[in-house]
Amino acid sequence: MSLRPRRLPAALHIVALPATARRRTALLGTALLGLALLAPPAFAQESPAPAAPAQEAAPQWRHGVSLMGEPKYPADFKHFDYVNPQAPKEGLVRQSASGTFDSLNDIIPRGTPAAGLQLIYDTLMAPAADEVATEYGLLAEAVRYPADFSSVTYRLRPEAKWHDGQPVTPEDVVFSFEALTKNNPRQAYYYSHVKSAEKTGEREVTFTFDQAGNRELPQIVGQLRVMPKHWWTGTDASGKPRDISQGTLEIPLGSGPYKVKQVIPGRSISFELVDSYWGRDLPVNIGTNNFREQRYEYFRDSTVELEAFKGDQYDFNIETSAKDWATAYNFPAVKDGRVVLEEFPVRNSGAMQAFIPNLRREKFQDQKVRRALNYALDFDGMNRTLFFGQYKRTSSYFQNTELASSGLPQGKELEILEGVRDKIPASVFTTPYTNPEGWSEGLRRGNLREAAKLLREAGYEVKDGKLLNAKGEPFTIEILLANPAFERVALFYKPSLERLGITLNVRQVDTSQYINRLRARDFDMIISGWGQSLSPGNEQRDFWGSEAADREGSSNYAGIKDPGIDALIEKVIYAKDREELVAATRALDRVLLAHEYVIPSWNYPNVRTARWNRFAHPEKLPEYSFAFPDIWWWDAALAAKTGGAK
Repeated sequence: MSLRPRRLPAALHIVALPATARRRTALLGTALLGLALLAPPAFAQESPAPAAPAQEAAPQWRHGVSLMGEPKYPADFKHFDYVNPQAPKEGLVRQSASGTFDSLNDIIPRGTPAAGLQLIYDTLMAPAADEVATEYGLLAEAVRYPADFSSVTYRLRPEAKWHDGQPVTPEDVVFSFEALTKNNPRQAYYYSHVKSAEKTGEREVTFTFDQAGNRELPQIVGQLRVMPKHWWTGTDASGKPRDISQGTLEIPLGSGPYKVKQVIPGRSISFELVDSYWGRDLPVNIGTNNFREQRYEYFRDSTVELEAFKGDQYDFNIETSAKDWATAYNFPAVKDGRVVLEEFPVRNSGAMQAFIPNLRREKFQDQKVRRALNYALDFDGMNRTLFFGQYKRTSSYFQNTELASSGLPQGKELEILEGVRDKIPASVFTTPYTNPEGWSEGLRRGNLREAAKLLREAGYEVKDGKLLNAKGEPFTIEILLANPAFERVALFYKPSLERLGITLNVRQVDTSQYINRLRARDFDMIISGWGQSLSPGNEQRDFWGSEAADREGSSNYAGIKDPGIDALIEKVIYAKDREELVAATRALDRVLLAHEYVIPSWNYPNVRTARWNRFAHPEKLPEYSFAFPDIWWWDAALAAKTGGAK
């Protein structure tokens, strides 16, 4: 399950597309050199036979829900443990965003929405940053669902109001769901298991699912952002009917803690705190939303962006480049303490970042070829030369979490794998996955010899320095990029591949062309990846499921189609407890690795940050996020010493 924190900026998103303003606002907490993850993971359509809601006993109303057992906080909790309930509500925080924007409507897939729009809207439920897969009521004061998880009902708070004073209603919830799923194909897939959404009481709305037993579905619906039906079906200042299916720069109406203050199209957007915000005293909101104003400044070039930070043009920078972290932060403000460098540990997610070949192309369909490409990657040399030795080689799709497989399968994991033995590689029972080591010249030469051997076994031969298949066609690879920072990474791969007779070309394109080619699967290889929560589930179908391989816009970039993988995904989704979930996820991880679908790259266990020293935070930050700026606040004493922005 990929729960989406509500108002936290990205520590760094796992790669998929170049970072856009909107996508940098949902913290996944992965500290890899990367780009931004696509909008929330799409969820699959295939499901067991529909089941009617249980009738034996009326389900109880709950103040919160968790996939890990009972929620930590009781029904009468006052605030989350990790906030400062006395934090002042003052000051300005400035963040950066990459590229540009052309819309204040972010539910449609066309165009580029502005950053920070999540600040003006509320969702039905809100996540806790010190728990895994747990949500508490926000717009909804209570939630209930039957024992078989075949439906979920939310009861709205009577005090919930839009900024114009009108109440938030079940009609708004139904409208939002229908607008989202009608106008955004990815979101339609995300909510594809919802068979219907309907008002079932004065303040109640019920979502009925097309299946039973899927424990995530009630919480997935709880992430729904609710929008005002009366505003979107009304007219603008000129009398023109609004159209939620189109982009717009008209300032939208919200219900959240902030409203849009100022928009400079393509350049910046700012939000101001709503003093009359209906939910400011809710337990999930106490100690949060502490800045009087939040602003996003846009930069089209990462080099200019970093220089702007040094020049105090924005306050908080997430550093994704190992080179820059090692060399670019020796300016005077760091030396005299006005800028603080700090790394925060990543505990809420795992990830696989990799060179991803397109298995839809015949040349990548042989596992021996893919393993040969792994042997050809001189990671140790790359790490030493490009990354100042900061990274470690990735060896799991759930890297740095308890969900990562290791050694040989045992216990419950082994039992799960035995159930699909006829569908998975035999090596998963006998040989732990390892990446080639290349820390010495001898090892690197040996790796290339092994790569050449595997390519010969796959039917290739070298003639006149070129690797040819049985048809006499040369083996070429084009790595498609949209981020210039990755060009040096791709080019470092080139000499090793050329020694094997493989021609490598690097194609740098603009963001829109990259997105279009990615959606159309028009690429040989990309440098990308997948972020994982600590509670994986339905999104795994979108990442690796056979159906997703042929669906345009899915996150199955590699084109994986395998019945064993499909079976293990279902084991993950329908796990009945944490022990079974961990075992099933490790089994899935092990089989994905055994197929050699990708050439794993690197990982880093921390988020590297730099900030102008104007802000304070609770002494103990939450377990799964450093939560900037959500629970931080303006510190007048520090700001006076630092100078600059107010």
